[in-house]
Amino acid sequence: MHTVGSYEAKTRLPELLRAVESGEAVTITRRGVPIARLVSVDHDPGEEPSTVIARMKSARARRPPISVDEILAARDEGRRG
Repeated sequence: MHTVGSYEAKTRLPELLRAVESGEAVTITRRGVPIARLVSVDHDPGEEPSTVIARMKSARARRPPISVDEILAARDEGRRG
């Protein structure tokens, strides 16, 4: 995988697109933090969404239930009133 800064990506876009066409993935960073990834449209994204959703539901079922009041309290924690 190739990593470039956002300014470099802007100035070298045609070159990066050729790399992506040849099967390489390019990660674009801003101040060293990854913000985007260029991949071919034929890139296999991994698991099917239905598989990911099933895993999420399974993980949720193993956790203790949480009340609406607990959710709202967590949301409001640290907010200025």
